Amino acid sequence: MSRSVLVTGGNRGIGLAIARAFAQAGDKVAYTYRSGEPPAELADLGCLAVRCDITDSEQVEQAYKEVEERHGPVEVLVANAGITKDQLLMRMSEEDFTSVVDTNLTGTFRVVKRANKAMLRARKGRVVLISSVVGLMGQAGQANYSASKSALVGLARSLARELGSRNITFNVVAPGFVDTDMTRELPEQTRKEFLSRVPLGRYAEVEEIAGVVRFLSSDEASYITGAVIPVDGGLGMGH
Repeated sequence: MSRSVLVTGGNRGIGLAIARAFAQAGDKVAYTYRSGEPPAELADLGCLAVRCDITDSEQVEQAYKEVEERHGPVEVLVANAGITKDQLLMRMSEEDFTSVVDTNLTGTFRVVKRANKAMLRARKGRVVLISSVVGLMGQAGQANYSASKSALVGLARSLARELGSRNITFNVVAPGFVDTDMTRELPEQTRKEFLSRVPLGRYAEVEEIAGVVRFLSSDEASYITGAVIPVDGGLGMGH
């Protein structure tokens, strides 16, 4: 059965792969993007592009209204939108810290809360939050990003306990180093240093992240909630 799926930050990288995977499986997919142009490949798959800055409550509300008018109430939410402003602690401004937390954590809270209205009425729903391996093990120069991503675990597990009786599941996917445009632009020496820490010795493909997200949103995963699934090639094991 085709479901109404919303992916935040679905215009590139991991988010684009997730949106594509759901669309190819026959779901009605909408995705948010903050700037630029929607990717043509998602348009070709019939995905609905919705411009939305998740730090703005009014834009979030308008985005949901647009999705609901076109696809019906959101049944599967993938909260993927996020930003980085990396800097060592002594150089990190308060704005660097609060803007990352407001997007990655508070922005996720906004989209989850809005989706929950319809899920409560339907007494079912799937929510997947995209965290990061650095949210579990930390990373120098990423105190703001790591804090925001680790907080998603507490958010998901609290909501899993709060809403499990309504058949709404909340799970977290924590990717490691992923082969995206951003990581391809890193200096070769930096890429080698990253890979030396990964037991499997390679970056993840975006499709590998998307596959786990789709599984957690499927009927086969109906008894999984409050879980944190690392997709990191073994980088964060033990965390």
